[in-house]
Amino acid sequence: QGADGFAGLDVEKSDFILSFGCALLDGYGSPVRMIQANSRLKDQHGTIVQIEPRLSNTAAKADSWLPAKPGSEADLALAMAQVIIDNGKYDAEFINEHTQGFDSFARMVNDKYTPAAVSEKTGIGAQAITETALQFASAQKPLALYGRGKGQTPGSLKEALAVHALNALVGSINREGGVLAMSAYDYINWPQVETDETAAAGLQAPPMGVADAGSSLSADSINRLIDAVNASPDKLKALLVVESNPCYALPDSDAVQSAFDKIPFVVSFSSFMDETAMNADLILPNHVYLERYEDVPVKAGVVPAVVGLCRPVVEPLYHTRHIGDTIIQIARTLNGGVADAFPWDNYQACLEETLAGDWDLLQEEGLLVRQELQPETRAVFNTPSGKFELANSTIENIYQAGDIAIDGEAGAFPLVLIPYDSIRLTSDYIGSPPFMIKTVSDEVLKGRDVFVEVNPETANLLGLAQGQNALLSSPKGQVEVRVNRNEGIMPGVVAMPRGLGHSADNEFLAGKGVNVNLLLGPVEDPASGLNAAWGIRA
Repeated sequence: QGADGFAGLDVEKSDFILSFGCALLDGYGSPVRMIQANSRLKDQHGTIVQIEPRLSNTAAKADSWLPAKPGSEADLALAMAQVIIDNGKYDAEFINEHTQGFDSFARMVNDKYTPAAVSEKTGIGAQAITETALQFASAQKPLALYGRGKGQTPGSLKEALAVHALNALVGSINREGGVLAMSAYDYINWPQVETDETAAAGLQAPPMGVADAGSSLSADSINRLIDAVNASPDKLKALLVVESNPCYALPDSDAVQSAFDKIPFVVSFSSFMDETAMNADLILPNHVYLERYEDVPVKAGVVPAVVGLCRPVVEPLYHTRHIGDTIIQIARTLNGGVADAFPWDNYQACLEETLAGDWDLLQEEGLLVRQELQPETRAVFNTPSGKFELANSTIENIYQAGDIAIDGEAGAFPLVLIPYDSIRLTSDYIGSPPFMIKTVSDEVLKGRDVFVEVNPETANLLGLAQGQNALLSSPKGQVEVRVNRNEGIMPGVVAMPRGLGHSADNEFLAGKGVNVNLLLGPVEDPASGLNAAWGIRA
């Protein structure tokens, strides 16, 4: 669409949600909002179709579950697009007036992505593909959603484009109940800083690992950084880690650990003694969110755009310091132009000045609805054609690039391991609190043992009984697990929960289960340059 911003998802007003693996009831986007939207859909007799290889909570409570083979979602979306076009069920007004490349897109899906052509690859029958596509196109306000799990599991740019093309075909772009282009937040307007020779040289240098990685669209792949450090450890002298736990949360944990061991000076600003903090040379703990001020620009698909204000409700319990104050103090110590770039007395003064006239309202209401960030009008697209680009040379090259190659040889690793998200477990920076660990089912975690979901058909072939111990291996490593025979997982697929297997933090969390990232590895999407691996052979 040519927009610099984020996607607003009007789930409150949609009457048909076609979800490509989004864990709508297990933490996707804003969890409470998604659960409320699901309840509203049920009350108003709307429809949710869930597409994913395992029977998640979302799939179990959806009106229809399509257990597609992992990695085939893009082809499934394009097959549905072919059905919509072939049956003339697309929004002719939107297509004719506001899109570019429709004819090229139609030829592509007709040539390669008919339901019959993709049925075997996806594991979904041609009739089911056709019926779902026509139901989606016949709804008043259909919405197709992209982003596996909580929206943090990697995926390819091809898949994102294919799913979004469905929204374009039914006219659900920049309209009620659809996907709305939300402008980037622009309330931080600091003066341009002066750069000395050192800063100028640094800004001109490419990020580590990017110079030799080709011309992908993205230059911000953390996986490239890890590879570059392991290949040339002398290039990175210091690393500051803020509000993240890469030693736990990044795929191929052993490679990440190896890279951290090679960095001479690692500083963690973590509020918790997590895995990355344990591997840091210096810990400068930040206040936790209940102890600090912070602006929170929300990007979890909200409509309209909202900036929240995190406010302290208790005094700091320990000897911690707001990271903003720490950075300002470091800058002052460096003197010169660096100090001049941070003119504020402290972080709160910086925040008040940045938010200016909105500060009092934020203090009173706790949030600010950015009216100027309301969805763009239906016909505004910042593309060269001024229209929604269904196909152009760049998009066609992305479709032609094919699927992401899953790591591992099928002969040595005949299964496919996928991670799954649960609303009972967090898998990001902050570990799950003790109470949440207690709510995890005995079929997920029992004592210190993690269970993996295996279809009974697959388990029988491997001679695995319910609860039996097994060794699960991938090209990246091997771990001990126990077997949960579950008919809600596709044959040939093994599913493991995210959020377990911590080695640090606290006694309630550490040593329970296995970190699935020990077995997963990154696979770079040739289109975006980002990690797009949704699983691995096992």
